[in-house]
Amino acid sequence: MSPPAAPAAEPDAQAVLTVDLDALGANWRLLAARAAPAECGAAVKADAYGLGIDAAVPALARAGCRTFFVAHASEGMRARAALDAAALPGRIFVLNGFHPESAPFAAYRRHGLDAVIGSPEELAAWRDARAAAGGDGLPVAALHVDTGMNRLGFPLEDARFLPLGDLQAAGVTLVMSHLVSAEDPAEPVNARQIAAFDHARERALKAFPASLANSSGIFLPQRPVHDLVRPGYALYGGNPTPGRPNPMLPVVGLVARVLQLRQVPAGASAGYNGRWTAPRPSRLATIALGYADGVPIGGSGLEGRGAQVFAGGIPCPLAGRISMDLSIADVTHLAEGALKAGDTVEWLGPNADVDALAARCGTIGYEILVNLGRRHRRHYIGDGTGA
Repeated sequence: MSPPAAPAAEPDAQAVLTVDLDALGANWRLLAARAAPAECGAAVKADAYGLGIDAAVPALARAGCRTFFVAHASEGMRARAALDAAALPGRIFVLNGFHPESAPFAAYRRHGLDAVIGSPEELAAWRDARAAAGGDGLPVAALHVDTGMNRLGFPLEDARFLPLGDLQAAGVTLVMSHLVSAEDPAEPVNARQIAAFDHARERALKAFPASLANSSGIFLPQRPVHDLVRPGYALYGGNPTPGRPNPMLPVVGLVARVLQLRQVPAGASAGYNGRWTAPRPSRLATIALGYADGVPIGGSGLEGRGAQVFAGGIPCPLAGRISMDLSIADVTHLAEGALKAGDTVEWLGPNADVDALAARCGTIGYEILVNLGRRHRRHYIGDGTGA
Protein backbone atom coordinates (compact mmCIF):
# COMPACT_ATOMS: atom_id res chain seq x y z
CA MET A 1 0.00 0.00 0.00
CA SER A 2 1.31 3.45 -0.90
CA PRO A 3 1.88 6.11 1.76
CA PRO A 4 -1.04 8.46 2.33
CA ALA A 5 -0.89 11.29 -0.19
CA ALA A 6 -0.95 14.67 1.54
CA PRO A 7 -3.54 17.16 0.31
CA ALA A 8 -2.55 20.33 -1.48
CA ALA A 9 -1.35 22.98 0.95
CA GLU A 10 -4.00 25.21 2.46
CA PRO A 11 -3.89 28.89 1.41
CA ASP A 12 -2.25 29.91 4.70
CA ALA A 13 0.06 26.92 5.03
CA GLN A 14 3.37 26.43 3.24
CA ALA A 15 3.63 22.73 4.09
CA VAL A 16 1.08 20.06 4.99
CA LEU A 17 1.79 16.93 7.02
CA THR A 18 -0.74 14.12 6.65
CA VAL A 19 -0.96 11.47 9.38
CA ASP A 20 -2.96 8.34 8.62
CA LEU A 21 -4.27 7.19 11.99
CA ASP A 22 -5.96 4.16 10.45
CA ALA A 23 -2.57 3.00 9.11
CA LEU A 24 -1.12 3.61 12.59
CA GLY A 25 -3.81 1.39 14.13
CA ALA A 26 -3.31 -1.27 11.47
CA ASN A 27 0.43 -1.32 12.16
CA TRP A 28 -0.24 -1.85 15.86
CA ARG A 29 -2.60 -4.73 15.09
CA LEU A 30 -0.03 -6.35 12.78
CA LEU A 31 2.63 -6.21 15.49
CA ALA A 32 0.18 -7.40 18.15
CA ALA A 33 -0.71 -10.43 16.04
CA ARG A 34 2.96 -11.23 15.44
CA ALA A 35 3.82 -10.92 19.15
CA ALA A 36 0.81 -12.88 20.43
CA PRO A 37 0.21 -14.25 22.97
CA ALA A 38 2.38 -11.47 24.45
CA GLU A 39 0.73 -8.10 24.97
CA CYS A 40 1.66 -5.36 22.50
CA GLY A 41 2.27 -1.90 23.94
CA ALA A 42 3.32 1.29 22.16
CA ALA A 43 6.18 3.75 22.58
CA VAL A 44 4.67 7.22 22.19
CA LYS A 45 7.60 9.29 23.45
CA ALA A 46 8.82 12.39 21.59
CA ASP A 47 5.24 13.45 20.83
CA ALA A 48 4.43 10.01 19.41
CA TYR A 49 7.58 10.12 17.26
CA GLY A 50 6.56 13.52 15.92
CA LEU A 51 3.03 12.56 14.87
CA GLY A 52 1.28 14.12 17.88
CA ILE A 53 0.48 12.40 21.18
CA ASP A 54 -2.98 13.95 21.33
CA ALA A 55 -4.06 12.17 18.14
CA ALA A 56 -1.83 9.08 18.12
CA VAL A 57 -2.51 7.77 21.63
CA PRO A 58 -6.32 7.59 21.30
CA ALA A 59 -5.93 6.05 17.83
CA LEU A 60 -3.65 3.33 19.22
CA ALA A 61 -6.04 2.76 22.12
CA ARG A 62 -8.95 2.36 19.69
CA ALA A 63 -6.85 -0.19 17.83
CA GLY A 64 -6.51 -2.16 21.08
CA CYS A 65 -3.34 -0.89 22.77
CA ARG A 66 -3.53 -0.69 26.56
CA THR A 67 0.09 0.01 27.61
CA PHE A 68 2.01 3.12 26.57
CA PHE A 69 5.60 4.25 27.12
CA VAL A 70 6.78 7.88 27.25
CA ALA A 71 10.17 9.37 28.10
CA HIS A 72 9.11 12.19 30.44
CA ALA A 73 6.32 12.59 32.95
CA SER A 74 5.08 15.67 31.05
CA GLU A 75 4.56 13.46 27.99
CA GLY A 76 2.69 11.00 30.17
CA MET A 77 0.37 13.75 31.37
CA ARG A 78 -0.47 14.61 27.77
CA ALA A 79 -1.05 10.96 26.94
CA ARG A 80 -3.34 10.55 29.95
CA ALA A 81 -5.30 13.67 29.02
CA ALA A 82 -5.75 12.35 25.48
CA LEU A 83 -7.01 8.99 26.76
CA ASP A 84 -9.34 10.62 29.27
CA ALA A 85 -10.77 12.98 26.67
CA ALA A 86 -11.62 9.98 24.50
CA ALA A 87 -12.85 7.93 27.50
CA LEU A 88 -10.28 5.22 26.73
CA PRO A 89 -8.27 3.10 29.19
CA GLY A 90 -4.53 2.60 29.31
CA ARG A 91 -1.53 2.41 31.61
CA ILE A 92 1.38 4.77 30.98
CA PHE A 93 5.00 4.09 31.95
CA VAL A 94 7.60 6.88 32.17
CA LEU A 95 10.85 5.44 30.79
CA ASN A 96 13.40 7.95 32.05
CA GLY A 97 12.97 7.01 35.70
CA PHE A 98 11.56 8.61 38.84
CA HIS A 99 13.03 12.04 39.58
CA PRO A 100 10.88 13.75 42.22
CA GLU A 101 12.62 17.09 41.73
CA SER A 102 11.16 17.13 38.19
CA ALA A 103 7.85 15.35 38.75
CA PRO A 104 6.86 14.42 42.32
CA PHE A 105 5.09 11.20 43.21
CA ALA A 106 1.85 13.14 43.65
CA ALA A 107 1.95 14.08 39.96
CA TYR A 108 2.35 10.43 38.98
CA ARG A 109 -0.61 9.53 41.15
CA ARG A 110 -2.79 12.39 39.98
CA HIS A 111 -2.22 11.64 36.30
CA GLY A 112 -2.18 7.85 36.53
CA LEU A 113 1.47 7.39 35.55
CA ASP A 114 3.79 4.51 36.42
CA ALA A 115 7.57 4.82 36.73
CA VAL A 116 10.33 2.80 35.10
CA ILE A 117 12.91 2.46 37.89
CA GLY A 118 16.56 2.14 36.90
CA SER A 119 18.74 2.67 39.99
CA PRO A 120 18.84 1.85 43.71
CA GLU A 121 18.23 5.53 44.52
CA GLU A 122 15.12 5.66 42.33
CA LEU A 123 13.85 2.39 43.79
CA ALA A 124 14.23 3.67 47.36
CA ALA A 125 12.63 7.04 46.55
CA TRP A 126 9.68 5.40 44.77
CA ARG A 127 9.19 2.82 47.52
CA ASP A 128 9.26 5.48 50.24
CA ALA A 129 6.88 7.75 48.30
CA ARG A 130 4.40 4.92 47.93
CA ALA A 131 4.61 4.13 51.63
CA ALA A 132 4.10 7.78 52.59
CA ALA A 133 1.17 8.20 50.22
CA GLY A 134 -0.72 5.13 51.41
CA GLY A 135 -4.20 4.22 50.26
CA ASP A 136 -5.44 2.42 47.19
CA GLY A 137 -4.79 3.06 43.53
CA LEU A 138 -1.10 3.84 43.94
CA PRO A 139 1.11 4.03 40.83
CA VAL A 140 3.19 0.93 40.13
CA ALA A 141 6.64 0.51 38.61
CA ALA A 142 8.66 -1.35 36.03
CA LEU A 143 12.20 -2.39 36.91
CA HIS A 144 14.75 -1.55 34.19
CA VAL A 145 17.68 -3.97 33.93
CA ASP A 146 20.67 -3.00 31.79
CA THR A 147 21.70 -5.89 29.52
CA GLY A 148 24.23 -4.01 27.38
CA MET A 149 22.98 -0.56 26.36
CA ASN A 150 24.82 1.17 29.24
CA ARG A 151 22.36 4.06 29.35
CA LEU A 152 19.84 3.44 32.13
CA GLY A 153 18.97 0.52 34.34
CA PHE A 154 20.28 -1.68 37.14
CA PRO A 155 23.48 -3.60 36.39
CA LEU A 156 22.68 -7.24 35.82
CA GLU A 157 24.13 -8.67 39.00
CA ASP A 158 22.63 -5.94 41.18
CA ALA A 159 19.19 -6.58 39.73
CA ARG A 160 19.38 -10.34 40.29
CA PHE A 161 19.82 -9.96 44.03
CA LEU A 162 17.28 -7.26 44.80
CA PRO A 163 15.12 -8.34 47.74
CA LEU A 164 11.68 -9.45 46.64
CA GLY A 165 10.15 -7.50 49.54
CA ASP A 166 11.68 -4.23 48.28
CA LEU A 167 10.32 -4.86 44.80
CA GLN A 168 6.86 -5.62 46.12
CA ALA A 169 6.90 -2.53 48.35
CA ALA A 170 7.83 -0.46 45.30
CA GLY A 171 4.87 -1.90 43.41
CA VAL A 172 7.01 -3.52 40.69
CA THR A 173 4.77 -5.22 38.15
CA LEU A 174 7.14 -5.51 35.16
CA VAL A 175 10.83 -6.20 34.49
CA MET A 176 12.26 -4.80 31.27
CA SER A 177 15.42 -4.20 29.28
CA HIS A 178 16.26 -2.75 25.88
CA LEU A 179 17.88 -4.36 22.84
CA VAL A 180 20.95 -2.70 21.32
CA SER A 181 20.96 -3.95 17.72
CA ALA A 182 17.69 -5.77 17.08
CA GLU A 183 17.47 -4.36 13.55
CA ASP A 184 20.39 -6.64 12.60
CA PRO A 185 19.37 -10.29 13.24
CA ALA A 186 22.96 -11.46 12.63
CA GLU A 187 24.39 -9.23 15.36
CA PRO A 188 25.72 -11.50 18.18
CA VAL A 189 24.79 -8.95 20.85
CA ASN A 190 21.12 -9.94 20.40
CA ALA A 191 21.72 -13.45 21.67
CA ARG A 192 23.94 -12.14 24.49
CA GLN A 193 21.27 -9.71 25.66
CA ILE A 194 18.49 -12.28 25.49
CA ALA A 195 20.59 -14.69 27.56
CA ALA A 196 21.56 -11.95 30.01
CA PHE A 197 17.93 -10.94 30.49
CA ASP A 198 16.92 -14.53 31.14
CA HIS A 199 19.83 -14.87 33.58
CA ALA A 200 18.79 -11.70 35.44
CA ARG A 201 15.30 -13.12 35.90
CA GLU A 202 16.39 -16.45 37.35
CA ARG A 203 15.96 -15.30 40.94
CA ALA A 204 13.43 -12.88 42.46
CA LEU A 205 12.70 -11.17 39.14
CA LYS A 206 11.16 -14.36 37.80
CA ALA A 207 8.01 -13.46 39.70
CA PHE A 208 7.25 -10.52 37.38
CA PRO A 209 6.09 -10.24 33.77
CA ALA A 210 8.93 -9.32 31.39
CA SER A 211 9.47 -7.01 28.42
CA LEU A 212 12.49 -6.90 26.11
CA ALA A 213 11.48 -6.59 22.44
CA ASN A 214 11.22 -3.28 20.61
CA SER A 215 9.98 -2.94 17.01
CA SER A 216 12.80 -4.91 15.43
CA GLY A 217 13.00 -7.31 18.37
CA ILE A 218 9.53 -8.60 17.48
CA PHE A 219 11.02 -9.86 14.19
CA LEU A 220 14.13 -11.55 15.62
CA PRO A 221 14.26 -15.31 15.03
CA GLN A 222 14.61 -15.91 18.79
CA ARG A 223 11.19 -14.24 19.36
CA PRO A 224 12.13 -12.53 22.66
CA VAL A 225 8.57 -11.30 23.10
CA HIS A 226 8.13 -12.47 26.71
CA ASP A 227 4.96 -10.95 28.20
CA LEU A 228 4.95 -7.49 26.61
CA VAL A 229 6.53 -5.92 23.52
CA ARG A 230 7.22 -2.20 23.15
CA PRO A 231 7.24 -1.19 19.47
CA GLY A 232 7.84 2.41 18.48
CA TYR A 233 9.34 3.17 15.07
CA ALA A 234 7.49 0.43 13.21
CA LEU A 235 4.13 1.76 14.40
CA TYR A 236 4.80 4.98 12.54
CA GLY A 237 5.72 3.30 9.26
CA GLY A 238 9.46 2.80 9.73
CA ASN A 239 10.96 -0.46 8.53
CA PRO A 240 11.78 -2.76 11.48
CA THR A 241 13.58 -5.17 9.10
CA PRO A 242 16.17 -3.07 7.22
CA GLY A 243 17.33 -4.67 4.01
CA ARG A 244 14.06 -6.54 3.64
CA PRO A 245 10.64 -5.36 2.44
CA ASN A 246 8.91 -3.12 4.95
CA PRO A 247 5.98 -5.02 6.52
CA MET A 248 4.44 -1.84 7.92
CA LEU A 249 1.94 0.54 6.34
CA PRO A 250 3.20 4.10 5.72
CA VAL A 251 1.70 6.63 8.09
CA VAL A 252 2.99 10.07 7.10
CA GLY A 253 2.94 12.26 4.00
CA LEU A 254 4.51 15.69 3.59
CA VAL A 255 4.15 18.26 0.81
CA ALA A 256 5.51 21.80 0.63
CA ARG A 257 4.70 24.81 -1.54
CA VAL A 258 6.83 26.10 -4.39
CA LEU A 259 7.36 29.82 -3.78
CA GLN A 260 9.32 30.82 -6.90
CA LEU A 261 10.84 29.41 -10.08
CA ARG A 262 13.80 30.97 -11.80
CA GLN A 263 16.09 30.39 -14.77
CA VAL A 264 19.82 30.56 -14.09
CA PRO A 265 22.70 30.33 -16.57
CA ALA A 266 25.31 27.59 -16.59
CA GLY A 267 27.89 28.29 -13.90
CA ALA A 268 25.50 30.16 -11.60
CA SER A 269 25.55 29.11 -7.94
CA ALA A 270 22.63 28.47 -5.60
CA GLY A 271 22.26 28.47 -1.84
CA TYR A 272 24.55 29.53 0.99
CA ASN A 273 28.29 29.62 0.24
CA GLY A 274 27.61 28.91 -3.45
CA ARG A 275 28.38 25.22 -3.06
CA TRP A 276 26.11 24.13 -5.93
CA THR A 277 26.88 25.27 -9.45
CA ALA A 278 24.50 24.88 -12.38
CA PRO A 279 26.05 22.41 -14.86
CA ARG A 280 23.88 23.84 -17.68
CA PRO A 281 21.21 26.51 -18.01
CA SER A 282 18.87 25.44 -15.22
CA ARG A 283 15.41 26.02 -13.80
CA LEU A 284 15.32 26.13 -9.99
CA ALA A 285 12.32 25.90 -7.66
CA THR A 286 12.46 27.52 -4.23
CA ILE A 287 10.44 25.45 -1.75
CA ALA A 288 8.99 26.53 1.60
CA LEU A 289 10.68 23.86 3.70
CA GLY A 290 13.99 24.01 5.53
CA TYR A 291 15.85 22.61 8.48
CA ALA A 292 13.57 24.53 10.87
CA ASP A 293 10.80 22.35 9.47
CA GLY A 294 12.59 19.09 10.19
CA VAL A 295 14.56 18.43 7.00
CA PRO A 296 18.15 17.67 8.08
CA ILE A 297 20.78 19.91 6.56
CA GLY A 298 22.55 16.66 5.68
CA GLY A 299 20.02 16.37 2.86
CA SER A 300 21.52 19.39 1.09
CA GLY A 301 22.13 18.88 -2.62
CA LEU A 302 25.90 18.90 -2.85
CA GLU A 303 28.33 16.95 -5.04
CA GLY A 304 25.62 14.78 -6.54
CA ARG A 305 24.23 13.72 -3.16
CA GLY A 306 21.29 14.82 -1.07
CA ALA A 307 17.54 14.65 -0.76
CA GLN A 308 15.05 14.96 -3.55
CA VAL A 309 11.46 16.05 -3.90
CA PHE A 310 8.85 14.73 -6.30
CA ALA A 311 6.85 16.86 -8.70
CA GLY A 312 4.09 14.90 -10.39
CA GLY A 313 5.91 11.74 -9.33
CA ILE A 314 9.18 12.83 -10.98
CA PRO A 315 12.24 13.08 -8.68
CA CYS A 316 13.92 16.47 -8.51
CA PRO A 317 17.26 16.71 -6.67
CA LEU A 318 17.98 19.47 -4.21
CA ALA A 319 20.42 22.12 -5.33
CA GLY A 320 22.73 23.61 -2.74
CA ARG A 321 22.49 23.86 1.02
CA ILE A 322 19.15 23.59 2.78
CA SER A 323 18.34 26.88 4.53
CA MET A 324 16.44 27.42 7.76
CA ASP A 325 13.09 27.99 6.03
CA LEU A 326 13.77 27.16 2.38
CA SER A 327 15.31 24.65 0.04
CA ILE A 328 16.00 24.70 -3.68
CA ALA A 329 15.29 21.92 -6.18
CA ASP A 330 16.65 21.53 -9.69
CA VAL A 331 13.56 21.07 -11.89
CA THR A 332 15.23 21.64 -15.27
CA HIS A 333 14.20 18.20 -16.51
CA LEU A 334 10.48 18.84 -15.97
CA ALA A 335 8.37 19.81 -18.94
CA GLU A 336 7.91 23.54 -19.37
CA GLY A 337 4.93 24.63 -17.27
CA ALA A 338 4.72 21.31 -15.38
CA LEU A 339 5.51 23.12 -12.14
CA LYS A 340 4.62 26.67 -11.18
CA ALA A 341 4.69 28.87 -8.10
CA GLY A 342 1.94 27.83 -5.70
CA ASP A 343 2.14 24.14 -6.60
CA THR A 344 3.30 21.62 -4.02
CA VAL A 345 6.07 19.03 -4.17
CA GLU A 346 6.24 15.80 -2.22
CA TRP A 347 8.87 15.14 0.44
CA LEU A 348 7.19 12.11 1.99
CA GLY A 349 4.42 10.17 0.29
CA PRO A 350 3.80 7.62 -2.46
CA ASN A 351 7.28 8.08 -3.92
CA ALA A 352 9.42 8.37 -0.78
CA ASP A 353 8.97 6.83 2.65
CA VAL A 354 10.65 7.99 5.82
CA ASP A 355 13.54 5.52 5.50
CA ALA A 356 14.27 6.61 1.93
CA LEU A 357 14.33 10.29 2.87
CA ALA A 358 16.52 9.55 5.87
CA ALA A 359 19.03 7.63 3.76
CA ARG A 360 19.34 10.58 1.38
CA CYS A 361 19.86 12.92 4.34
CA GLY A 362 22.55 10.74 5.91
CA THR A 363 20.50 10.07 9.03
CA ILE A 364 17.89 7.64 10.37
CA GLY A 365 14.13 7.67 9.95
CA TYR A 366 13.67 8.22 13.68
CA GLU A 367 15.28 11.66 13.40
CA ILE A 368 13.10 12.57 10.40
CA LEU A 369 9.92 11.64 12.28
CA VAL A 370 10.62 13.30 15.62
CA ASN A 371 11.64 16.57 13.94
CA LEU A 372 8.56 16.94 11.75
CA GLY A 373 7.97 20.65 11.95
CA ARG A 374 5.48 22.45 14.15
CA ARG A 375 4.85 24.91 11.31
CA HIS A 376 3.21 22.30 9.10
CA ARG A 377 -0.55 22.21 8.81
CA ARG A 378 -1.42 18.78 10.21
CA HIS A 379 -4.11 16.74 8.51
CA TYR A 380 -5.25 13.57 10.30
CA ILE A 381 -7.00 10.73 8.47
CA GLY A 382 -9.13 8.13 10.27
CA ASP A 383 -9.27 7.26 13.96
CA GLY A 384 -7.15 4.11 14.32
CA THR A 385 -9.90 1.59 13.65
CA GLY A 386 -9.71 1.40 9.85
CA ALA A 387 -7.19 0.21 7.24
